[in-house]
Amino acid sequence: MENPVIDSKDGGGHDDGVLVTCFSEVSDDVTLHFQIIRLDKQIYAWIGSNSAKLGHMYAAASTRPNDTVSVTSILGGASDNTGSGIARRLALRTGFNIILACNIPKNNPVLEADAEKKLIQKLISLGYTRPRSVGSTS
Repeated sequence: MENPVIDSKDGGGHDDGVLVTCFSEVSDDVTLHFQIIRLDKQIYAWIGSNSAKLGHMYAAASTRPNDTVSVTSILGGASDNTGSGIARRLALRTGFNIILACNIPKNNPVLEADAEKKLIQKLISLGYTRPRSVGSTS
């Protein structure tokens, strides 16, 4: 089940609007809900199941000089790292600063991997990812 993209671009002459995309997918008998909010140089994403709670929230951004990605927990504590790896890989894949809220069941790496895969597929279809470098095997 997928909701249409809600285009909230302002009426100004620049392309710095806000784009919101919401969709749901079923994975291993669990319904996953996604919301992606695309800002100028940042993406906010929420992954949830069973409830509309925000869950743990992480911020990920490229750091200089080696273009590595730093991740920090900004809501929910560091003991549950369900979304920190996803946030890191999203920042690497998109080149944007990432805010990720993640409310999926703990201790289910298959569900976490599937949620990340579905989110990446949607980001690719929306054109929010960097093109892979020529000759890349990953």
